[in-house]
Amino acid sequence: MFQAAASSGDRQQTYETALAQLKGLIQGEPSVVANLSNASALLNITLQDINWAGFYLYDGHELVLGPFQGLPACIRIPLGKGVCGTAAQQRQTIVVQDVHEFPGHIACDAASNSEIVVPIVQNGRLIGVLDIDSPLKGRFDETDRRFLEQVVHVLTEEMQFS
Repeated sequence: MFQAAASSGDRQQTYETALAQLKGLIQGEPSVVANLSNASALLNITLQDINWAGFYLYDGHELVLGPFQGLPACIRIPLGKGVCGTAAQQRQTIVVQDVHEFPGHIACDAASNSEIVVPIVQNGRLIGVLDIDSPLKGRFDETDRRFLEQVVHVLTEEMQFS
């Protein structure tokens, strides 16, 4: 049913297929943990050249590690700290081509060299962030940004975060 992206395949088509798959996976399922777990697994097999895909959820004070695919990660991230905390605080997607040049970068995995973080906001309330890391510098572009922002849109449209 679910297949990893072909290396020679068209990314836009792959991303459109993944969005349809995501909708099918989460539609009608009320469990936030189950849905975010499946979403991170789907992203892990869809996105090429990544080493971490997952979520941090805002508990009212800081971001706390949620469902993910990859190596063990930092558990708590204060708002305004690192790429995740900055994206959450600013409520804006942040694409970092070289994490070593990002002031205050939090290195959970020394192999990560680039990162994209998309804030998750529902009804004006910060829910958390979607975080994707890559061992390649310059891995993420506008196509990735649009796709991952659409992933977050699907999640906030199909799910009710408590």
